[in-house]
Amino acid sequence: MFELPIFPLNTVLFPGMPLPLHIFEARYKEMIGKCLEGDRLFGVALIKRGSEALGPLAEPYSIGCTAKIVDYQPLQEGRFQISCVGEQRFRIHNLMDDLPHLVGEVEYYPFVEDNPEIIEIAAKQLIPKVRQYIDLLNQIEPVDLEAGNLPQDPLLLGCLASSFLQMPPNEKQNLLEFGSALELINASIPIYTRETAFLRAFIDHGKNQPKSEVSQN
Repeated sequence: MFELPIFPLNTVLFPGMPLPLHIFEARYKEMIGKCLEGDRLFGVALIKRGSEALGPLAEPYSIGCTAKIVDYQPLQEGRFQISCVGEQRFRIHNLMDDLPHLVGEVEYYPFVEDNPEIIEIAAKQLIPKVRQYIDLLNQIEPVDLEAGNLPQDPLLLGCLASSFLQMPPNEKQNLLEFGSALELINASIPIYTRETAFLRAFIDHGKNQPKSEVSQN
């Protein structure tokens, strides 16, 4: 186990996924400043109870993902604009709150390796569902998502697909906590089927609505 500064957020970070953050609160300005002086690594964990900022330290879920600072821009009043990328899952065993920010005693919690042939079959089932889902999202409103070049690595595919889903953070947390990439992908497939059906029904409902008459005054 090792000590890791913990940033509780209303966001679930997956390995390989980007995370931009605006750091403005004193305790997190201090935390990020220390990270920039060291290995630029901190932990992101979804908030279980509490709020992100301007209050008591929030209680996070025990499983999160390390975030590596890959770029930063100092701003006025000691604030930062930082760009991070998710790296490895971790599990929190103990939280220390004697500093202004949380520090966790954690251990890495890697995904269990899967049978390559079985997970490849599952990945091939997920890919068209992800592409269809993003296409439907863009029919409703343009979204900043790219599904044209999905990763070949099944774990990265599962993480990316999980991050794309427009659903509550606690449901995404369930995906983050699966033991293997195969479990993650197999759990994502029915979710994509459900969410795609919902989006298609939403679009069809909009098409069937009568156009309102335009009044001229």
